[in-house]
Amino acid sequence: MTRMHAIVPPYLLARIAAVADGQYPVAADAARRSLLRDAPLREWRLSGELPPFARDHAERDGADVADRLPSVLPDAPSTPDRRISDAQGRETLPGRLVRREGQPATGDEAVDEAYDGLGDTHRMFDRVFGRDSIDGEGMPLEATVHFGDRYDNAFWDGERMVFGDGDGEIFTGFTNSISVIGHELAHGVTERTANLRYQGQSGALNEHVSDVFGSLVEQYTLGQDAEAASWLVGEGIFTDAVQGRALRSMLEPGTAYDDDVLGRDPQPAHMDDFIQTQQDNGGVHLNSGIPNRAFALAATELGGFAWEHVGRVWYDTLTSGRLSQDATFAQFAGETVREASERFGADSREAAAVARGWEAVGVTPAGT
Repeated sequence: MTRMHAIVPPYLLARIAAVADGQYPVAADAARRSLLRDAPLREWRLSGELPPFARDHAERDGADVADRLPSVLPDAPSTPDRRISDAQGRETLPGRLVRREGQPATGDEAVDEAYDGLGDTHRMFDRVFGRDSIDGEGMPLEATVHFGDRYDNAFWDGERMVFGDGDGEIFTGFTNSISVIGHELAHGVTERTANLRYQGQSGALNEHVSDVFGSLVEQYTLGQDAEAASWLVGEGIFTDAVQGRALRSMLEPGTAYDDDVLGRDPQPAHMDDFIQTQQDNGGVHLNSGIPNRAFALAATELGGFAWEHVGRVWYDTLTSGRLSQDATFAQFAGETVREASERFGADSREAAAVARGWEAVGVTPAGT
């Protein structure tokens, strides 16, 4: 089933639409229109139906060309098949094909950033986890940029990444954040593995997994260890006018922004503060802060490169086949402890760090 996953949560757009008129009239109007644009996405996300703009489109000819972008780390390049299209301010997908695998930079910042970000994501999944693209079988990575008129979001629609240009007052374009690109493509990986249902705790885990791999893509690309990493998701998508660092902080949920217009980051960091709500599919973008912190704490305790230890545990968990589509935090935590024990040993530092991460956020792993 195709589900639509957007990086900017609806509660944040609603806040901008309600209070930004006097200070940021363009942003307020853009937020209102983005909410209207995203409303059908949320409905389709729950129903699993394919939206009109995500219909199958004609395949394009062309040979695969090895990715020649340099890697920060000393590894061989992966071989993605990237195709970037330009919606030219309209809401028709896929748009006009403007760059495909192996072609030189176009000079359009959004096009070239999307191309590079897709390559960074493919490289991390390929070189770290041995996964060739989203489906593990070399699926082409497609993206559309310049979607809509000042559209304040980016989303994965089941077959492609779609990027808005932002309103210019609060949001910049969405292609300049590697973690956003990695986050959205990771939704595709989740769809083809655990397929966590996008509601309540399983939906928060769905968002959490995307935050994890979005952050790992950024860390891998920049060659950062757990200590040097920012642990921010969406860093760089706010303009300088906003008092905030990013959309979310994995290490310190609830601290990503504190702004007169946006308000304060509402993510909880502990199960004691778990948010019960009917909005945002049961708080999927909110409560994801709890498992996010568990992961970041385990990674920083172990040190070194997060993708080499805790990242592998999370990928093993996602692909184990043992996760229920309606998994709770406790069930997911139990599987991570099991996978850490199987990969590194029951008495290993890795298994202990994973267990302590969950303990720190008030989640008792099921079955342990």
